[in-house]
Amino acid sequence: MKALLARFYIDPYLLMLLGTVVLASFLPPTGIWAPISGIVADIGIMVLFFLHGARLSRQAVWDGARNWRLHLAVAAMTFAVFPLLGTGIQVVPGLDRELATGLLFLTLLPSTVQSSIGFTAIARGNVAAAVCSASFSNLAGILLTPLLVAMLITGKSGGVSGHMVLTIVGQLLLPFLAGHLLRPWIGAWVTRQKQMLAVVDKGSILMVVYAAFGAAVADGLWSRVSVRDLAVILLLSVAVLAVVMGIARVTALVMKLPRADAIVLQFCGSKKSLASGVPMAGVLFAPEQVGAILLPVVIFHQVQLVICAVLAQRYRVAAEKAESSGGASPEPLVT
Repeated sequence: MKALLARFYIDPYLLMLLGTVVLASFLPPTGIWAPISGIVADIGIMVLFFLHGARLSRQAVWDGARNWRLHLAVAAMTFAVFPLLGTGIQVVPGLDRELATGLLFLTLLPSTVQSSIGFTAIARGNVAAAVCSASFSNLAGILLTPLLVAMLITGKSGGVSGHMVLTIVGQLLLPFLAGHLLRPWIGAWVTRQKQMLAVVDKGSILMVVYAAFGAAVADGLWSRVSVRDLAVILLLSVAVLAVVMGIARVTALVMKLPRADAIVLQFCGSKKSLASGVPMAGVLFAPEQVGAILLPVVIFHQVQLVICAVLAQRYRVAAEKAESSGGASPEPLVT
């Protein structure tokens, strides 16, 4: 089967992602299974961060945290380039007003964390820098996203609670720090378990996709939109993502970033967080608006996962080929 898929240039992981979306559409987690799927996804994320914390050396973590040029570039993509594109979308003729507002809200969100780091790890990028950039983006988004919504969208008054801060700290930073503190005892063993890390990287992303998309389906996603609405949002999502990734590539070349950092800029700088978008929308908008506001966020989330999964696998294959041949590191942003 693997040989057949390789012959037709079909990525097995892409099929797994699409299969997960189909499964969530027909068998979304409902009843008692809804919170269970969310808990399993959260555990997978925590295990992922714990293992990466155990694998990374202290020097790698320090280098990742002090890479301020990279972090500023990611922040600029997330909170400047994206909002400019979102503002431009508002003038697209024939676009439903609520869907246009949802697309604008999408561009104001912080970067996603777990998939950014997971794809960075798959692509052999700078995982330490990805952890810092994605975490910084989410923490900054707690303040910047409501401010941008207040400036660009008429939403209801209110702010974002400290629950998101606790979630970021509890699910991401604390497991990462725990794994890193235990590195002297388990670091060598974890480093040898490359297959296990690959399973956790991909498995945690698949579980997050199933839980997030399944929750939207269970809430009546497919009964509220037309085929035309879906097509418009899908096309605009692909266009926005393509433009942002193109800008990220040019920026990496201009900044002369090394391969590992260029991968971080592309994956962390091109993502938008569904996990942050859902609670923020509930706080910043009236209840009757939330459904339409979140639809573009859900669709863009799937688009970015599928496209980035393909790119991450290609980057990984290119890196492995370079390593096996003993050559120099390949160009990171292959097409």
